[in-house]
Amino acid sequence: MHTSWAWYSLLTKQPLPQSTYPANLDLYISRQWSDSLKIVIGMSGGVDSSVAALLLKEQGHDVTGVFMNNWEEKDENGTCTSEKDWADVRAVCDDLSIPYYSVNFARQYMDRVFSHFLSEYKKGRTPNPDVLCNREIKFSAFLDFALQLGAEKLATGHFAGLEQRADGFHLMRARDEQKDQTYFLYMLGQRALSHAMFPLTNLTKPEIREIARKRGLPVSEKKDSTGVCFIGERNFKQFLMNYLPAQPGDIVDTSGRVIGKHDGLMYYTPGQRRGLGIGGSGDGRRWFVVEKQLSKNRLVVEQGEDSPLLYSMAARVSEPHWTLAEPCMPLNCQVRLRHRQPLQDAVLTRDKRGELILHFAEPQRAVTPGQAAVIYTGDECLGGATVEEAIQNPEKE
Repeated sequence: MHTSWAWYSLLTKQPLPQSTYPANLDLYISRQWSDSLKIVIGMSGGVDSSVAALLLKEQGHDVTGVFMNNWEEKDENGTCTSEKDWADVRAVCDDLSIPYYSVNFARQYMDRVFSHFLSEYKKGRTPNPDVLCNREIKFSAFLDFALQLGAEKLATGHFAGLEQRADGFHLMRARDEQKDQTYFLYMLGQRALSHAMFPLTNLTKPEIREIARKRGLPVSEKKDSTGVCFIGERNFKQFLMNYLPAQPGDIVDTSGRVIGKHDGLMYYTPGQRRGLGIGGSGDGRRWFVVEKQLSKNRLVVEQGEDSPLLYSMAARVSEPHWTLAEPCMPLNCQVRLRHRQPLQDAVLTRDKRGELILHFAEPQRAVTPGQAAVIYTGDECLGGATVEEAIQNPEKE
């Protein structure tokens, strides 16, 4: 494995001459030779935020760890995962000899994030709560809390980068392309970015694991978390049914023939093939969701993962947010329609009605209303918007 100067120094505790560091590592390495900052770091109990705290501590900063408890209900097994996560945060902070706090934002999360999440699902859309959580909780309510503690910066374990230029702070992609999380951060504005620190920007996940192991952090082997932001890993359909009662309807093929029953359109998303309950019918190939007809409460499916109905050449998007000023249109850019999707070439325009349209260079599969379309030029995340409608053939619009 390639060993970067950045974490070789941290593992050995032997500072190297400044001239040996690659220029793109100075965001966190040069802090060893600069004034100490008072930093609050959001800690989840996972390896990423724990190593981020370690990096900041080794660089000589005044670091305080804070655990956010934003969800108070237990999972279907009657356990509360946040209790274990809080215990892990305490163990790591004790190991690093830094102070720590726990703060409860459950009410704010319910009001600002989860209520919107349910409203979107009720409309048959597929929202991304992590995006809203970052804007409303981590970099708003939590940022306010950090500033009240006297923090100059708010650090997190996100895989993302920042560049400060004459016109403001620019959100940049992380070195680890597979882990880059700028997709979830596109709604952040200048206030949040000016206070943010992303210590992991130049590290890969394997490097982070190795740092944790070599330093003997208590969470070095802890599995990465998945699932809905702060809600954790659970049967998502069953979870959603606790809040949105089933509204059964017909599953039909593209000819309108009824071939099954669904539990409610909110439980399905374009491109989905699992959980349809119609296996074995038709020509034997797998069925995929290609449309949700809200007015008729019908779920339209077709066989074959390469159905033309799953592909779009454009998308209408709304509610744009830019980290700085809105760019000039038309904008030659790259777009990401889901986390970890490779960047796709596109052109962003405004039509005659003033609506934003993303035109894709190549057909895009399962473009989903409610999801984020995040806009990039090169390594910079400019912002993004919410998908309203997939357009198969924009020339007919």
